[in-house]
Amino acid sequence: MSERFFVNHTPRWIVFLIDVMICFIAIFSSFYIRFNFNIPDNSDHNITNVISVVIAVRFVSFLIFKTYAGLIRYTSAKDTERIFIVIASGSFLLFVINWITFLYKGLFFMPNTVLVIDFLISVFALTFFRFLIKWVYNYLVNPQIALQNVILYGIDNFGLTTKRTLETDTSSDYKVSAFIDPNGRDGGKKLDGVSIYNPDKLEYVVEKHGISSLIITESKINPAVKEQLVEKCLELKVRVLTIPDVNSWINGQLSAKQIKRVKIEDLLERPPIELDTEKIKNEILNKVVLVTGAAGSIGMEIVRQVSRFNPKKIILFDQAETPLYEVELELREKLNFYDFEIVIGDITNSYRVNKMFESYNPNIVFHAAAYKHVPMMENNPTEAILTNVWGTKNIADYSMLFGVSKFVMISTDKAVNPTNIMGASKRIAEIYIQALNKENKTKFITTRFGNVLGSNGSVIPRFRRQIEQGGPVTITHPEITRYFMTIPEACQLVLEASAMGSGGEIFIFDMGKSVKILDMAKRMIQLSGLTLGKDVNITFTGLRPGEKLYEELLNDKENTMPTHHPKIMIAKVREYELDIVKDDIRVLIENLPYNNNFVIVKKMKGIVPEFKSQNSIFEELDKSVLNV
Repeated sequence: MSERFFVNHTPRWIVFLIDVMICFIAIFSSFYIRFNFNIPDNSDHNITNVISVVIAVRFVSFLIFKTYAGLIRYTSAKDTERIFIVIASGSFLLFVINWITFLYKGLFFMPNTVLVIDFLISVFALTFFRFLIKWVYNYLVNPQIALQNVILYGIDNFGLTTKRTLETDTSSDYKVSAFIDPNGRDGGKKLDGVSIYNPDKLEYVVEKHGISSLIITESKINPAVKEQLVEKCLELKVRVLTIPDVNSWINGQLSAKQIKRVKIEDLLERPPIELDTEKIKNEILNKVVLVTGAAGSIGMEIVRQVSRFNPKKIILFDQAETPLYEVELELREKLNFYDFEIVIGDITNSYRVNKMFESYNPNIVFHAAAYKHVPMMENNPTEAILTNVWGTKNIADYSMLFGVSKFVMISTDKAVNPTNIMGASKRIAEIYIQALNKENKTKFITTRFGNVLGSNGSVIPRFRRQIEQGGPVTITHPEITRYFMTIPEACQLVLEASAMGSGGEIFIFDMGKSVKILDMAKRMIQLSGLTLGKDVNITFTGLRPGEKLYEELLNDKENTMPTHHPKIMIAKVREYELDIVKDDIRVLIENLPYNNNFVIVKKMKGIVPEFKSQNSIFEELDKSVLNV
């Protein structure tokens, strides 16, 4: 027997007739049950008439609600719910008929007990029929595979939903053998027939049931607890999976195919950020917001975040055509946001920038456009200066000219004691923004943070591709560390800082603990179900040009002041005179056409004295200064 038999040889009318037949058996059986299988000959009820009316009601209700139209081999809880509603509606109509006949004739058309029994049998039989056919179909068509024993971590509604999904989803090969109660209060009890254990019994449960996987269903699990749980599972050689956010469920229902392995990003999450949403809303409501670099990972997320606060319009400015189109689709189809304009252009093109400001007159600017790839910028200093310095100056100058109320620049931790061209170019942009704040009504604000998970160029997607290809995973140095933050978290803090900023500040974010890249790579290999040294190797390639071993968030001479938000501080930095900064940048830009990288970098070091090159050909410029 094959799937083709079920598809081509089971017309809907056959299902319809079977449903009617089930209802006939149900009402007939109800009379026998009501009278203890001995219907008296002198009964006040004409059984033939009763059965005819009941079948007629069921017949019509099935036609109206089309209960026969679904594919039985894909029966789900929704189908059971629909059967319940259809039978309940028909039974209610029969009850009304019963009541009317009693009022007019003083005699019930049929016993109410028969009506209740019929309802229960019909719902059960129709549902059982569908799930039986579904089971038979899967047994005959799908290859039978051994089920894997799994633990569900969480006993809330999501845990129960996950269990029932795994039991009914034909694509699942999981058998739920145990629940873990994260709170440790319900150990020893059962949920839906499955035993509940406390967290300290995890190792015992794994050994007892031969567990292959643990699925995290707890909706509000603490990140630290999640990390400890994953660590324990990896020690026990148990795969760790997780269910997606409920908003990602298909038509409100979880699918077994949506259950995925825990990713390294999940382990680097931190507790949710408390935002002053009212203040942010007051800042953005009915304002025209410009986001440069809107096609990049940070710019794109800023657009998503800003759209929540009902701006008058968002201007998405970038030169990347395809990513901009993807953002447009997401705004329209996923976020149902339509008050935006796509503007393709380059921040270094003064004419284009001028026309954009002239056309849309933005109130707030989030400047995320920049070159950020350290080794590439080390080899292309002129482009780093052109985009990161001149492009920023261009956007900032027109913001001032057109009366923008706030200008928020997205900077980087690499601007602190820069060791590379990229970091130094961003530091020069910071200096200009800060100096410009003294001269006009526009409030110029800088936000500075480290690496973000999943951003373009992030090390994590690269490691993931290397692992999928069988390795090796390449790391520049065994001791290299980095700060990490999720993209949404970083952009939420950007909005918070922009709302609290009064101009001239450099806001730095609490990046949490520094992460050793080697440890992260090892963890990613383990989470992929592979063994380091057996399935995938790690190789060290040496620090790249301009790369640091350790990132910093503050200059040695800087200190910080707290704000009302525990994750945001204000850096106290040296201030520069605007005229001097303008003159330095002018000279820097004038040297770009000559493409003499050493002259350009030497000038950068003059503007940013703490800029000391590492692993770069420009180190000799620092040596020459020391020898003077």
